[in-house]
This record gives sequence, structure tokens and C-alpha cells, in this order.
Amino acid sequence: MTFKEQILEGIPDHLPAEKPYEIDINHAPKRKAILSPEEEKLALRNALRYFDKKHHNTLIKEFKHELDTYGRIYMYRLRPDYKMYARPIDEYPAQSKQAAAIMLMIQNNLDYAVAQHPHELITYGGNGGVFSNWAQYRLTMKYLAEMNDEQTLVMYSGHPMGLFPSHKEAPRVVVTNGMMIPNYSQPDDWEKFNALGVTQYGQMTAGSYMYIGPQGIVHGTTITVLNGFRKINKTPKGNLFVTSGLGGMSGAQPKAGNIAGCITVCAEVNPKITQVRLDQGWIDEKISDLDTLVARVTKAKSEKETISIAYLGNVVDVWKKFDEENIHIDLGSDQTSLHNPWAGGYYPVGLTFEEANDMMANNPELFKEKVQDSLRLHADAINKHTAKGTYFFDYGNAFLLEASRAGADIMASNGIDFKYPSYVQDIMGPMCFDYGFGPFRWVCASGKPEDLEKTDAIACEVLEEIKRHSPKEIQQQMSDNIQWIKGAQANKLVVGSQARILYADAEGRAKIAEAFNQAIAKGDIGTVILGRDHHDVSGTDSPYRETSNIYDGSRFTADMAIHNVIGDSFRGATWVSIHNGGGVGWGEVINGGFGMVLDGSKEASKRLKSMLFWDVNNGISRRSWARNEGAVFAIKRAMEIEPNLKVTLPNLVDDEIIDSL
Repeated sequence: MTFKEQILEGIPDHLPAEKPYEIDINHAPKRKAILSPEEEKLALRNALRYFDKKHHNTLIKEFKHELDTYGRIYMYRLRPDYKMYARPIDEYPAQSKQAAAIMLMIQNNLDYAVAQHPHELITYGGNGGVFSNWAQYRLTMKYLAEMNDEQTLVMYSGHPMGLFPSHKEAPRVVVTNGMMIPNYSQPDDWEKFNALGVTQYGQMTAGSYMYIGPQGIVHGTTITVLNGFRKINKTPKGNLFVTSGLGGMSGAQPKAGNIAGCITVCAEVNPKITQVRLDQGWIDEKISDLDTLVARVTKAKSEKETISIAYLGNVVDVWKKFDEENIHIDLGSDQTSLHNPWAGGYYPVGLTFEEANDMMANNPELFKEKVQDSLRLHADAINKHTAKGTYFFDYGNAFLLEASRAGADIMASNGIDFKYPSYVQDIMGPMCFDYGFGPFRWVCASGKPEDLEKTDAIACEVLEEIKRHSPKEIQQQMSDNIQWIKGAQANKLVVGSQARILYADAEGRAKIAEAFNQAIAKGDIGTVILGRDHHDVSGTDSPYRETSNIYDGSRFTADMAIHNVIGDSFRGATWVSIHNGGGVGWGEVINGGFGMVLDGSKEASKRLKSMLFWDVNNGISRRSWARNEGAVFAIKRAMEIEPNLKVTLPNLVDDEIIDSL
């Protein structure tokens, strides 16, 4: 069968042959056994409902084996034979170009070069799934192929509920992931209900089909590292950044360190993903001996090199060794998946990778003890370095949160706050999000590198023009992003689709998008798909990350993220998504995203202006109401630009009035 025929087939009438378990693929760890015997039967019933009764006797044994062996029913037999990657948009069988664009993005999320655990349909973060099983993937792609522009596909946590009548201006797809009743949103609830096949963890951009590989966070990490060094009044050159994690999102750290110009040491326990990053050129060297690492870093410091080094081993050992050898760390962080600490997001020191995986599945209570022991040791080692002048920040991965739950010494003297800031509190919030700058991204649906090169040039030209007239408050942001886009081609950031990301405010996003749409109308480039990371100005309510610099008490509310998705959906988004969970954990965050297809039409021009303005200024207005100085400035400027915008501004209260009580 051709690729198009396989897509249109959906769930096949005749079962394909069983597929061998490919040991060379980076697989998800075995999930702990959490279902009761009756719940296991329910999980099997839930899985078998995708198939005709004639297949049930064959599949029930197979699915029971998967559940017993891996803790989940992935339906490996249904994995397609064709190569998984983002094809040019015209190669998809589709009645709607918008639907074809979504098919392209789904396949990009599952590309072996992009996805962390491609056979388990997990894009990044250890559990960030596009779907829970391969039947869902096949059925979704079939629905998208059949969809017309007056239908909307409804996605319930990876399950395609079906096509419903709507209209041309409605989103083509509406995605929800993990939207639990609040009292059922603990980590074990995810384990249980995911094993039952009724919900999934969509991470941030995995379950919304908008992940573009590590490039998506390379830029944000570059900005963070640059501003981190600015904060301590140092240049990156010859200075050291120590962190950990080389998986999906965290894999961007060494590449960003190279772009910023510092020495980066990034520890990783998984040999497969470490080798992938070395092969991709995202790290320069791999070292597995601590003495060799010390010698190499010492040499790099003395020669003021720009270099990224992966240490194949546990980061706790690196922090301890560098303390013993008096290696000064300038910037320190951690980007292991501590939102998922008990199922592969964090590996405890003192165990091999294989020993940890075995304990995780077969003795989860002991594994949890080991993780918490390790977090205490981790924090103690960091504390020794910060006492010597290291600037440490939490990278929004729930490191400080989980360390505090483990009883580590990371609390401030008031017993309420952490002694170390979140990077959003110190860097990204006041310097970027409050002013409306966040991760705007696009994908060239033609698949042509030359289209990406042309869009880079268009974006750079637009930003340089805006910068000539922009106020001093955002000049640094403009300069950083112009520098970034000029170096984007040289830094070889494309993994998977022909995609790009930069930080832009509402004005920048709308003007860049309009310039793309005009270029498409002229035939200079093909279709472009717009999106953003959920880690943005408006998309995410996350009290320990995106909204950690909100100090009016509202950081634990989720009104902004919900309004963001609702507002995007009727202002022209091609698809919208809302998720429970993300980089800081299940039950800890609500985040929303969108995708928008530009086809060169007047309708697309109208939609982009309406939606992108709202998508950013919704968040600025909330940050302004929280009395954030940069956001007050930004929303006043937005009201001057758009007379139809009227936002409630805060009246500031003098401290002495409050203190006089």
C-alpha cells in the first residue's frame, strides 16, 4: 500500500503482523503496576473497543502482555510501516489544507529524530504523549484525511472522539489533554488513568502537535544563559554553566551554551540519548570519567573556549567533584524531568541506569526513597557552590519543588519561599514575558530548506524595521532576537521539520506573520504554519514557572490559560489545545496552545491580526493587573496602538499606607 492508502485505511480490517521490539530504539521506561485485577480488565476492554470483534481473541493476549511488560497498552502491532517524518504538505491525502498541516505536525512530533520514545508515541519529558496508542494515531490521521473545512475534529486526551459539523472560521481541531477533576490530579492518578487508556499527559507542545525538536527551547535557553551572565555582570566567554538532562527539551542546553559562548557541562545518565545528541552535533564532546572531565574543564577555562561537554553519568557526582576540585561554576541549573520524578524523569545517584530502571518498575517505593535521597545530596552540593558565588536558578522543571518535598535544604529563611529563584522570576518574567516577548515559531510546510531561509530573511527584515522605532525598554530584546535569527542558519538548528523560533511581542508576531502571508500570496514561499511554545506570555498558568513572577496571590489560578484557548479558538486559530501538566508536573500547571495555517489569503491575514494580538495581550493584561512594572508599560503601549483595547489598570498603593496598619 502507498503512504496515502495507509493513511486512508485507518485501523486496518486485516491485522498487520506483530512487530518485534526494537532494542536500538530509545524506549519509555516500564511503568509501575498500579491497576487492580478488575482495572486491568477494564484497560483491556478499553483497548479492544478500537477493533472489530473478530480480532479480540488475537489482540487480548497481546495487549495483556504489553500491560504486564510495559505497564501500558501501546498496540505496537499497529505501528505503521512507513517512515515517520514531516512530509511536504502536498503529500498528505486531505480535503482540507489546514488538516494536512496538522497531519504534518503530528508526524513531526513522532519523527525518530525528534521524539524521545517514538514507539511509545512520547515526544519529550518522559511522558509527553501525542497519543496513548497506535490505534489513536491511525484513526486520527484518517479523520484528518477525510475532514472538510466545515468540520472540527474533537480530541479527548489522544482519543479522536470524531468529526463534528462546525464552520470555516472554527478551529479544525480542538485538543484537550489530562483535564482531570482537580481531586484526581495527583501523580498516581496519571499512572492509573493513563494505564486505563482514558487520559494522557500532553506535556506542553507534544500533545498539541507543536513540538519542533530541541530548537524550540534552544532559543529560550540561549536568552536565559545570556541574561543569566548579564545578571552576574559576567560575559559568557571562558565561564562555566553546569546543568543536566539531554532528553527532548533539556537537550537544547549545550547547543544554547555554544551559541551564548560559554563552557557548558551537561550530565546525562542515558547513553542512547547522549549518543544521539553527539551525532546531531548538539554536544561537542562526551566524557564518562570525572577526572578527565575536571582536566577538560580546567583547560577550557584557561583557554576561554566555547565548548559543550556531555558527562555520561549523574550530575550529583559532577557537583560534588567540582566542589572537591574547586572548579568554580558561574551559572548552575538542572533540567531533568522532575515533573515526572518516579517514572524516569530523574535518576538517583549511586545506581546505574539499568539498575534504576529495574527498581523503578519492580520496587517503586524504594526507587522513590532513592530519588529523594539523591535530591537531598544534589541540593547540598549546589549549596556548597552557591556559598562560593555560583548563581543557581530553577529551570522550571520542578527541581526545587521536589527537592523541598524530599526535605532538602533549599528553603529561604521565611520557611515559605525557595532560597533560589525560578528562571522566570529572575530572568524570563521581568525581562521577556512582562513586555510580551515569548517563543513565536513557524514551520515551512513545503519542507524546503530554501523556504526556511527566505522566512528567516523576512523575519530579520521585519525585526530590524521595528527596532528602529521601538522604545528603549525593549531594545535589548530586539537586538538579541535579530542576532539570533541572523545566526540561525549557521547554527544548524533544524531537527525534523523546516522550523524556526524566535522571541517576539504581539507587534513583531503579527508583522512577521503578515509578511509571510504576503510572500505566500506572491508565490515566493509555500504554506507556513504558525505556533508557539505554551511556555509564553499568556499560554500557561504555572505558579513555579511561567507565572512565578506574579505576586498578587493569583499565580495559583488558571483563568489566563483557559481564556487564552477560548479566545484563540474564535479569533482564527486552526487548532487549539489545553493541557493539565507540562514541564512542572501533572496537577501543577494548566497550559494552552494553538496552531495557525497561513495560505496567502485575505482571510488568513484577518485571522492572524486578530488572534496574535489577543494571544499575547491577554497575558500582558493579567501581568499588568498583578502590578508588574514592565507589563503596565507594555499594556499601555498596546492600548495606544489599538484603540479597541481597553484594559483595567492597577492603582498602586504606597507601602507606608499598608505598613501603618
